Amino acid sequence: MGVMKTSMKRSLIIIALALLACLVWLVLRTDEPDAASVSDTSRGPSFDVRVEKPRMDRFLGGILPAKLEAKLIGGELRFNHTSRGAKIGNVGPDRLELSADGWDLLIETDGEGRVAPGTRLVFPIEIAEKQWTLRCRPADSAVGYLHATTRAGSDVLDGGFLVELATCVDAATGKILDTEAGANPGDAWPSSPLTIRGSFGGLPHVRR
Repeated sequence: MGVMKTSMKRSLIIIALALLACLVWLVLRTDEPDAASVSDTSRGPSFDVRVEKPRMDRFLGGILPAKLEAKLIGGELRFNHTSRGAKIGNVGPDRLELSADGWDLLIETDGEGRVAPGTRLVFPIEIAEKQWTLRCRPADSAVGYLHATTRAGSDVLDGGFLVELATCVDAATGKILDTEAGANPGDAWPSSPLTIRGSFGGLPHVRR
């Protein structure tokens, strides 16, 4: 009897892994390139911004690939130049301002390329079945970069960025999300820094 139960458990595990592998294959096979890719600069100014949640704050502890998770349950945190209300603010080697309806991103760096304290992101998100607007900032010792280079023969900028935002608060109250949004009472959200990753192309160099 014990051997039979062990064999059945192994079979169920194998079946579950096979189904997961099939789902991943289907998602990757049918995934289409982003029609608004920032690599296509012939269409004018473009940008793409993505928020990557910590693994422990994702569905099933982040065991699914992010792309598959977004396909299955939605909730992808992202905006770009095609989003409703998309706007480009001040842009330069040490500053990037991008926004859309519900989104507001500012990245600042100091004279040595380090991410400055003024960096922040305001964005909408659903946590614990409730809609929030968060305002997130980096830690005192900020992690990240902003790379912007002037395109040859023009005054437009191409580049990319990556910033870790360690602290998030409810934009309406200024309070850290803990008891209501955490997995357990007293847990803060996010459990570890969010990663903001993106790229841009053909943005006009607007000097302050």
